[in-house]
Amino acid sequence: MTTTAQVNAVLRTPPASPEAAAAYFSASLAFHADVSDVASAVAAGGDLGFVVVDSRSTASWDQGHVPGAVHLPTALIAEQAEQLLDRSVPVVTYCWGPGCNGATRAALALAQLGYQVKEMLGGFEYWVREGFPYETWEGPEKKDADPLTAPVDAEDCGC
Repeated sequence: MTTTAQVNAVLRTPPASPEAAAAYFSASLAFHADVSDVASAVAAGGDLGFVVVDSRSTASWDQGHVPGAVHLPTALIAEQAEQLLDRSVPVVTYCWGPGCNGATRAALALAQLGYQVKEMLGGFEYWVREGFPYETWEGPEKKDADPLTAPVDAEDCGC
């Protein structure tokens, strides 16, 4: 017989039912976009079907940003979103990285204004760490992929 003390930390709280898990993960995909999926769409060119919004400061934007992104700091969303964004086009927000909730705050502000919005998981940090090209105030940049975040010898991770 197994007692609570013998159950490991992973199973101390039992997994959700398959139905509950499917609902949760389906909802998660409606709210989040993966850095590599956004990069793939940007690299393909043409009409993305969405717009990428960098919600960071001007100094951060100048340091580096996703090519083709719109610069709209979170504090300016209420004031400038209507001039910069079309409500009929979904928005993908990003900020620095997983340790920052700026993209979440920006997504909330945009959703409250009536925009369809997703948050790009990993933010600018993982965009760079996965080896995708970016722009700075000095011009285009690209770093090698970090082998802890992306495969170095393949087009994608296969997930």
